Amino acid sequence: MADDFDIGRIDDVIHGRMRLGIMAYLSTAECADFGTLKARLQATDGNLSVHLRKLEEAGFIAVTKSFQDRRPLTQARITEAGRSAFVAYLDAMAGLVAGRAVQD
Repeated sequence: MADDFDIGRIDDVIHGRMRLGIMAYLSTAECADFGTLKARLQATDGNLSVHLRKLEEAGFIAVTKSFQDRRPLTQARITEAGRSAFVAYLDAMAGLVAGRAVQD
């Protein structure tokens, strides 16, 4: 029912297309390096960096930087808070879809 609609349940940090893609990928992969995320999400370096930073600031992912064979290696890992937020986001979206199905 439309009276149950609550826009506040949709997490603004996750809802952006690129950030949603990052969270969806990391929810199954657990950890991914920058190059893998860039390729899978068809992102530019700058665009991916901005979205990773936003998710990291929210505490949804942890980013580690190191070196592998003298080359920089940036890895992102979903945090427990991130996993919980992603599940809550999916639940909110499922609720919207279910509400729409009831109206149709």
